[in-house]
Amino acid sequence: MFQGKTAVITGGAQGIGRCIAEEFRKNGADVFVIDIRPGDHFEGDIGDRDTLERFAAHVIDKAGKVDYLINNAKPLTRGIEDCSWEEFRSALDVGVTAPFYLTKLFLPYFAPGAAIVNISSSRDRMSQPGTESYTAAKGGIAALTHALAASLAGRVRVNSISPGWIDTAYTVYEGPDAYQHSAGRVGNPMDIAHMALFLCSDKAGFITGENVCIDGGMTKMMVYHNDYGWTLK
Repeated sequence: MFQGKTAVITGGAQGIGRCIAEEFRKNGADVFVIDIRPGDHFEGDIGDRDTLERFAAHVIDKAGKVDYLINNAKPLTRGIEDCSWEEFRSALDVGVTAPFYLTKLFLPYFAPGAAIVNISSSRDRMSQPGTESYTAAKGGIAALTHALAASLAGRVRVNSISPGWIDTAYTVYEGPDAYQHSAGRVGNPMDIAHMALFLCSDKAGFITGENVCIDGGMTKMMVYHNDYGWTLK
């Protein structure tokens, strides 16, 4: 499906990113991963400009082009009461600035039919207390998606995915954790990987500037106190 294609994935050493990287490899793509964790990939902090420039140069030196860019690396989660200036800036650097700058660095090298998939979150539209840094970064990348789609029209398709509760250990949940989802279960990384590969494929050739929320229906449920078994305690 992706033979001869080059896929670049940030935060691809574990969780959702690792699953996406593995699926691209299974489908024949040449995959380049950057992650802050040690491993047989390019190691580095994507919140650092020099690291991004070295990584981009490495990819172009080895592959000469980029077909797919998956901006997946996870920003820091801190709340209003405990998040410092530096931590908030770090979250935005990883979650918004790095995807923007990598796109800019790869701009002369995107192949015909190229696609970008940004991993946002259902928190781009809803929140829990104490998540300001992460939520702001995910809202930022969702907005960056449609801005880039407009700027890169005719050159690169740009879409985003907003995962809900995704258990990266593939735990099977039962009871309320599962049934609060309209789909009847908690998600897993393959739910996101399947969509990422679809959005990069020719089958999605008429889709750009879109955000696909994959959350088992959680963000579509109306919740009221004492209604349909929901009780605020």
